[in-house]
Amino acid sequence: MARIAVIGAGMGAMAAAARLAVAGHRVAVYERTETYGGGVRRFEREGFGFDTGPGLLPLPAVYRDLFVKTGKEPLEKCVELVQVDPSARHVFADGTAVSVPNASRAGVVSALDEALGAGAGERWGDFLVRAREAWDRTRRPLLEEPLWPNWRVLADQEPYPALQRRRLLRTRTATTLAEVGALELADPRLTALLESHALAYGLDPRATPASAAVLPYLEHAFGTWYVRGGMRELARAVYERCVARRVEFVFGAEVTGIVEKDGRAAGVELAGGDTPGPDGSTIAEADHVVAGVDPVRLSGLTAQRLRDDGDVGGTARASGAGRFTVLLALRGAREAGAAHRTVVHAPDRTAELDFLGSGTAHPAEPARPTVTVLRPDDPALRPDEGHESVVVSAAVPAVAGWDDAERAGRFAHLVVEAAEAAVPGLRERLMWREVRTPGHTAEETGSPAVPPPALAAGDGRLLHPANSTRFPGLYAVGGWSHPGGGLPHAGMSGALVSGLIVEGPDFRGSR
Repeated sequence: MARIAVIGAGMGAMAAAARLAVAGHRVAVYERTETYGGGVRRFEREGFGFDTGPGLLPLPAVYRDLFVKTGKEPLEKCVELVQVDPSARHVFADGTAVSVPNASRAGVVSALDEALGAGAGERWGDFLVRAREAWDRTRRPLLEEPLWPNWRVLADQEPYPALQRRRLLRTRTATTLAEVGALELADPRLTALLESHALAYGLDPRATPASAAVLPYLEHAFGTWYVRGGMRELARAVYERCVARRVEFVFGAEVTGIVEKDGRAAGVELAGGDTPGPDGSTIAEADHVVAGVDPVRLSGLTAQRLRDDGDVGGTARASGAGRFTVLLALRGAREAGAAHRTVVHAPDRTAELDFLGSGTAHPAEPARPTVTVLRPDDPALRPDEGHESVVVSAAVPAVAGWDDAERAGRFAHLVVEAAEAAVPGLRERLMWREVRTPGHTAEETGSPAVPPPALAAGDGRLLHPANSTRFPGLYAVGGWSHPGGGLPHAGMSGALVSGLIVEGPDFRGSR
């Protein structure tokens, strides 16, 4: 039985902790905040409840597998999963709207033909066939296996089988997601539908490899799910499974360093002389350390060189896009037939993408963004049937002066203005709003950015560092490590880390 110290109580870290405890190890989780879940949080006020992190669950099989492997009670005994239908309603810049059925190719084709004109559905359906091929080529190396030592193969080879199109006497093949839309979908609304899946993670489709086609395919093939009571219920269920497996949690425990002994990780150092480890000391010894933190913080916890410049993530970084969220408390009941999720597309795509990529060097004036409006029909999240809770979110530069209340207020106005296309009578119904910026994300997770899932091609820019490090005994878990961000990917990172510790370096992935 080995002693395992886990840094952070995010979803990936808890998934690893539960699996390691079932394998017979003694596991202790050290979380600097006072609760579990990482970015999967809930905000409550005056009887209203809101998910402040992910609002929907794709690929629930990842958490079904976690619960099967760690106890007798399956996931559905611990939370209530509801398939969302339609998967989303899209409102495009020209005012056209379409409701996309959940996990039904024939339904999607029919809906797109009816809303966007004959042929639109067929073009989207043909695209999904090609996206499936990209998914089949990358599923195991990007989700189910440790990062390959020869990861350059994933970085250099584009798995999406793009069509060749002849334009202006030249034959062109899409290499980015934006080019897939322009060359293969032939409708700016279909392009917007495609690109919204990348924008949800703050990725600029003009620079995102065509392999990102797997993002809409994943949602189409496996459906979109909601956890009754809010996504925080999923975090609660994973936490309780850990506790049932005798995982120890120490909250309010800031890890300030990783202890080294005989050239390997041998425990964690905790802040403050009065911060007890399990043995009452400020040093919690361990045989393995699992870190669910971003690369910058992880590098700061050890004097070891964790990556070479030629590795994925060789230069520690946790940059990228963050999430700007406005929580809306509304009077009046949710109308019958309202979509759970509506995506309202930006009126000026170029201005939106230029702002998203502006960062801190030259912060641009915010443009009205593409927003996702979540309106769960869930009594647990409203004081009574005469009210409604709504979450509106958009991707933004993670660090762009959001501590400026005036700047944040102007952007919140743009976000709410966009949401009016999804919520009838929003202005008249609004009781109060709560604005959450990437600064809130940093308080909860340690980083203002939200990591995207790993994607192939693109010179490896969207691959994430391996779960094992060059420091023996130290492993990385969660969204900032392989296979990247998103609830399913976090759960898979936990499975990969536990496999590497339990089975050793010969572990070849989950089956």
